This record gives sequence, structure tokens and C-alpha cells, in this order.
Amino acid sequence: MDYHDPVLLQASIAGLEIIPDGIYVDVTFGGGGHSKELLKRLNKNGRLFAFDQDEDAKKNNLLDDRFVLIQGNFKFIKRFLRVYGVTKVNGILADLGVSSHQFDVPERGFSTRFDALLDMRMDSKSELSAYEVVNTYTEAKLKAILLEYGELNNAKAIAQAIVKARQETPIKTSFQLKEAISKFLPPIKQHKILAQLFQAIRIEVNQELEVLKAFLLQTTDLLVSDGKMSIISYHSLEDRLVKNFFKYGNFEGEPEKDFYGNINTPFKKPKKLIVPSYDEIKNNNRARSAKLRIVTKI
Repeated sequence: MDYHDPVLLQASIAGLEIIPDGIYVDVTFGGGGHSKELLKRLNKNGRLFAFDQDEDAKKNNLLDDRFVLIQGNFKFIKRFLRVYGVTKVNGILADLGVSSHQFDVPERGFSTRFDALLDMRMDSKSELSAYEVVNTYTEAKLKAILLEYGELNNAKAIAQAIVKARQETPIKTSFQLKEAISKFLPPIKQHKILAQLFQAIRIEVNQELEVLKAFLLQTTDLLVSDGKMSIISYHSLEDRLVKNFFKYGNFEGEPEKDFYGNINTPFKKPKKLIVPSYDEIKNNNRARSAKLRIVTKI
């Protein structure tokens, strides 16, 4: 299955400073590119657990005794790992982007390129799909997610247009959604606006920011002292959460200090932000907005 090349592969793996007999977790398995590279650095006693809630990812399972693929959402990382008797790990890796495979399969509804049913579920068993968001959310709630998750300046007007269109007939496909807001899509900005719109709906459908927060909060207990975490994000909403958590141990971006004025944080000072090289972006367009942050547990 075509999942394309993993982004920032070498840098994200190098940031984990792999211990050959350590225990590691790849919480976004996808096509398995990062996991394959990580396994190369483990000896026979090392272990790698990977997470992916997308059933398609099972087709990329790695036949290796040191590897376990868990079909589940990584917001339950501690619960799933306990099933395997694991309470501490040496490193955690996450590539938070939607996989190229999901974008390239029309019926998944992630892409603006195809006239597909509105879906966008990473877990096909989830009850909430893009159809429900577009057709049942109130105008106020639509405006809120378009503004917060899509950062669309004219979120109110777009929400109004969607509500008006669905009153005539349900909006079932991506092209129907495009048509409903067509007057807000000038040719020069059409691609960007649609990308922001689809991003907002996708984040809401999959509760991506809440999942990320739940996951990050568990990492402080999971990581051993000097354990490493590499996280690749693709838009400012995710990156801001990761940046604040790595720096302060919270999502507000405000340092918590003890009685003596010392900043309480579970991590050492984060390493410098890493972005893809010109050559990587040229060879893999998906990498253009990627940001890699690496941190070490105190």
C-alpha cells in the first residue's frame, strides 16, 4: 500500500538516541516507515510497540518478534501498554500528520481532490463523521470549529452558507460542500481555503487536539528518566501544544513555579526545532510544513 516516504525519518529516529535493548513506542504507525527504521537499531532484546486505529494500517504489519502493532487510539497508550506488562518505555515517536494513503483513497473523504462522501474518520468504527459535522452542527458550533481549527477569517459567513445549503438538501459529498461555499473560493486562494476547511472538519471528527493532549499527559509517567520523545507536527495548533508541553509540562504556555521560584517541568530544555531540508521537501511535498521537536525526560 502506498503510504509514501516517512517525513524527517533520520532526524526523528536519531533524536530518540536508541538504546539497543530498550522499549520504544511509535504511536502513529501508518505505513511503518519510522517503525522499520527504529527496529534496525534494536537488538534481539529490544521491543517496539506501534499504534494505529486505521484498519488499513494492519496490512503493513511487520513480521518481527520484537514488534507489536496495536489497533487502537494512542490516547489510550498507557492502558494498551499495560496489557503487555509495559509501564515504562525508553522513547516515544509520533508523526501527527494524516497519512498520504488516507489522502489518496477517495472514499475516505480526506482530500479536496475527489468527489467522495463526507467521512474523514481515521477510525472507521467511529460514530462521528464529516457528514454529521456538516449537516447537524449548529451554525454557531460550525463557526467555532472553522475559526479555531481552520483559522478561517470568514468562518461566520462560511458557516452560514453551509447551513443555508443543507436546508435545501443534505450535503453528502466533498464537491457538494465546495459548491455550498463556492462564493468564498476565489481562484487564487481556493486551495488554501479548502485545505483550512477540511482540516477544521477533520480535527473535529477525530478530536485530534484532545487526543494529542491526552496522549502527551501520559508520556511523563511512561518515559524513564532520560527517556526521549520525538514528535512531528504539521500545523500550528498541534505544534503549539507540543511546544508548550515540552517547555513547561502544560498546554497554556505558562511556567509553573515552586515556592522558591524554580520552574516545575518534567523535561530538560528541549532541543532546537528541526525542519525538513530543501531536498527533502523537493522529494516529498508532504514534508513542507513538518516540524520536529525532541525532548528528554528529567
